[in-house]
Amino acid sequence: MIEIEKEEQQPLRALLVGEPENNLQELKGLVLTLGMDVIQRLTLNRMEVHPAYGMGKGKAQEISELAHQINADCIIFDFNLEPRKQRNWEELTGLSCFDRQEVIIRIFAQRAQTREATLQVELARLTYSLPRLAHMNSNFSRQRGGAFGAKGSGETQLELDQRAVRDKIAQTKRELAEIELNRKTQRKQRGKMPSCALVGYTNAGKSSLLNALTGAEAFVENKLFATLDPLTRKLPLNESSGTLITDTVGFISNLPHHLIDAFKSTLEETIFADLLLIVLDSSDPEAEFQYKTVCDVLESIGATKNPRLLLLNKADKENEEGSQLNSLRLKYPDAICVSAKEEIGFIDLKAKIYEMLYGDIEDYIIPSSQTALINELRKTGCIQSEEWLDDGVHIKARTTGRLAALSSPFIVHN
Repeated sequence: MIEIEKEEQQPLRALLVGEPENNLQELKGLVLTLGMDVIQRLTLNRMEVHPAYGMGKGKAQEISELAHQINADCIIFDFNLEPRKQRNWEELTGLSCFDRQEVIIRIFAQRAQTREATLQVELARLTYSLPRLAHMNSNFSRQRGGAFGAKGSGETQLELDQRAVRDKIAQTKRELAEIELNRKTQRKQRGKMPSCALVGYTNAGKSSLLNALTGAEAFVENKLFATLDPLTRKLPLNESSGTLITDTVGFISNLPHHLIDAFKSTLEETIFADLLLIVLDSSDPEAEFQYKTVCDVLESIGATKNPRLLLLNKADKENEEGSQLNSLRLKYPDAICVSAKEEIGFIDLKAKIYEMLYGDIEDYIIPSSQTALINELRKTGCIQSEEWLDDGVHIKARTTGRLAALSSPFIVHN
């Protein structure tokens, strides 16, 4: 089981190991966020299909010797390390060895604040830990219970611990199901108002953008995965009732499936949004790769049919005389350049959100008996004019989503 403990005053020293053509920059950022020091990065020339270490024994021995030469406290791999290989590495090196998945789970454990986030991280941690129990305690082979000539040898300590972890996973899932039910109720209560979800790579500036647009006080820090809990605030839009904007957990490449499964209810805020605001750090050289990663994660969670608007954030930053930003603008001409820090591009952004959420102006003639629909138009539509006549209520308005479907039979086709 992954032990999340308070770091000692002296940060742990890590040796990073990655696959070919990987500069390990992202893993370095994750490790630094975790509070460790990176003393050296090692990129392998090639990967071998080897059951013991994932590479040849000679190369594994070489990495072990290097770790001891530089006084590393642990070795962190930027690829998945199966339980058996993790055990073999720790036996070979005598050091703590783990992979990118465990780094991310540890960061999430540090960041979790609410009950929901804590349970989600616990579920991911337990799921990740279950197949790794065998190499975590040398006493797991001892047997418990039973008597000679009676019930057999009984369960081994490993079996008992595995059963305990499975029971804990089931209990955590039940608690999360209750929270998910409450979340669905909250979503239903605010379902009449159009909603947007801020999505993007971790540290792209989503929380800063939410704060600047709505006056929210979301936690902001220049670190990966600074916030885990979705925060929803209202954004007024022209004469409309406005929209609800939700800040979501940041994405990252190779996001462990344990976390995707555990954060299912949180990620559903993205699936049910009427508009996805994809936030991209325009000053990051890896911006295009990050955009592809975000799109891949959205596809994996089922958020494929939602309308999208790309935001090139941090447009105020100087980088190579703006060549990075200009390149992105040429590649994504429909994107909107914004800056949460300087509040650049907010007028264009709000206008575009308004246009995409509330659609075109239509003329309606609604029977006066349809008071519920008329009241809903007033609350969640954008009424330009309203006139009560003998043949019904003549309304000129913008509508979208469910409201557009309800009012579509009453459109006047000129």
